[in-house]
Amino acid sequence: MRTLVTMGRGGTGKTSFVALMARYLIEKKATPLLLVDADPDQNLAEMVGVDLETAGKKTIAELLADTFIAKGGTTVGIAPSSRIESRIWEQGLYEGEHFDLISVGTKWVEGCYCLPDAALKNALGAITKNYRYILIDSPGGLEHLNRKIASNVDVIFDIMGPSRKSFQHVKRAYRVIHEVGITFNQFFVIGGYAFSEELTGRATKETGLPCPGKISEDEVVASYVLYGRSLLDIPETSPAYRSIVSILHCTLSVE
Repeated sequence: MRTLVTMGRGGTGKTSFVALMARYLIEKKATPLLLVDADPDQNLAEMVGVDLETAGKKTIAELLADTFIAKGGTTVGIAPSSRIESRIWEQGLYEGEHFDLISVGTKWVEGCYCLPDAALKNALGAITKNYRYILIDSPGGLEHLNRKIASNVDVIFDIMGPSRKSFQHVKRAYRVIHEVGITFNQFFVIGGYAFSEELTGRATKETGLPCPGKISEDEVVASYVLYGRSLLDIPETSPAYRSIVSILHCTLSVE
């Protein structure tokens, strides 16, 4: 089992990168996969052709709200994040032919995402051995790193945008990861759609981290995302997909 975490600032192409990485792993028959949408915007499901509501599944945030708000469950005693673990697998896990998917979801009540993230962390600890790859789509920003959804990671991909803030994000993320004790084997920076080739070289020089390439701009991907079509169905000739395949050839040894 290998855990791959994709992170970066919002709007850099993190989620489409995860979806197209899933397509690559399915093509290589490196399954089963677990896709984890840790972003409150919960776009990953749509990008891989899954409608959780139609499938009768709930996000972790919805399960917590249902258990401890709608039904008036007490939070005294056993940690709430532990008590809903069985409900996550029964009602929150979408099971597909090649991949399963779970989403933290949007939290509609006051407070931080500590409780949904803790529930996800507990649930992942109990099921990871069932998958060959776990692909985590992280939210933008750095706060989620402090909650350590995954403590032991094989590969981290930080998708960068063409801005000074994106370069600073990488440096801060790298520092936070070390300070909170997240262990990893490899850390790569990837140029997002708007990255130029010149910036690809600069990324390695300024961050000190390897940059195996950038995601190519692709009108086909943009159209699929705009109209809610699954990126798993995108043609192999897609420039974005081909660029990601090239990146993964350099960074993953898929058995």
